[in-house]
Amino acid sequence: MERSYGQRYHKTWTRRNPGPDGATRTRVVDLRSDNVNKPGVAMRKAMVEAEVGHDGMGEDPTANALREIAADMFQMEDALFLPTGTMSNLIAVMVHCRERDNEVILGDLSHIHIYEQGGTAQVAGVHAMIVNNLADGTFNLQQLESKIRHGYPKVHFPRSRLICVENTHAILGGRVLPLSFLKEVRALADRFGLSVHMDGARLMNAAVAQGVHPATILQHVDTVTVCLSKGLGAPIGTILAGPKDFISRAVRCRKVLGGAMGQTGILAAAGKLSLLENIGRMEEDHRNAKTFAQAVLDVGRPLFALDMATVETNILRFFTPDPSLSPAEFCTRMAQVGEGEEAALGQGIQVLMLPLFGDSVRAVWHLGISPEDTQLAIRKMQFVASQYLKEKVKV
Repeated sequence: MERSYGQRYHKTWTRRNPGPDGATRTRVVDLRSDNVNKPGVAMRKAMVEAEVGHDGMGEDPTANALREIAADMFQMEDALFLPTGTMSNLIAVMVHCRERDNEVILGDLSHIHIYEQGGTAQVAGVHAMIVNNLADGTFNLQQLESKIRHGYPKVHFPRSRLICVENTHAILGGRVLPLSFLKEVRALADRFGLSVHMDGARLMNAAVAQGVHPATILQHVDTVTVCLSKGLGAPIGTILAGPKDFISRAVRCRKVLGGAMGQTGILAAAGKLSLLENIGRMEEDHRNAKTFAQAVLDVGRPLFALDMATVETNILRFFTPDPSLSPAEFCTRMAQVGEGEEAALGQGIQVLMLPLFGDSVRAVWHLGISPEDTQLAIRKMQFVASQYLKEKVKV
């Protein structure tokens, strides 16, 4: 069922810019994020046929069913359907850190710290203490312990309440947090009376990569955010899961943040399908990412640098060490149809990627990218590399 759904989805890709003879000449392969995928035929059908009610009043049967499925899958007491991962993480911090002097400990490269507009401070009024993320997304546990405020209620300091971890780690290339690390973080948190929240936007990628049930990962945390709209393929939506009293408070926070919606069953139906049918197919995304990574490694220096051991899931981060080929320049070349490209490749190929910090490029595989698309992206990358090296020789 998963495979047939994926096949139907891949067929929805359209080729652009037909020539005078009707032949199509340009193909777009969008690797900017796993948030760009679109619902396929089966998911759209489920959304159209969804039974609905008012979710804000707790009366939407499809949203309620999704909550039950998620809570059971994550082996948490309760779960809540929310519009976005940013709102989910913000609500988690708001519920865990309810007093004005509370503090959350975040990784310096975490999504919550970098990409969520500082909502923990701006909206929740919670101070953030930063700990350095290591290359695999983990923390040095000694440094983590040193960031915990001791001796409360000393009047000079905030009160440590919450540790946030991110799994998989987006900025660092989809790295999967080791279970042993999570176990040690749990023990440290318990020793000092802290809670642990996981930004598990891509939790399912981590579970598939490690070959474990999601609950095996989540046994080490109190609460979790899981996005349904990334690799799982739903058009919108996130699950926040945790203890019943936590979710009861989260419902109140959802209201004040504008996240209490009406007939959400139309969206929840897509979320149900994503959890029930689209987890296993993530292995294809991981394989495609590794296939492209190997092709990048084969081109290698001076244009690209990459450690294959870091390619664990659907996110690839590689480096452009040549100072004359910046990540932005490389991404621009990949996204445009270059001179002589159609003659060399038989068609134009636009591959969309994102430049990152530290002379790196990010590409993300998802339900909308087939093995064929991956091969097209490889051909385009090889063409761009070849053309760039030819230009450099001429100079």
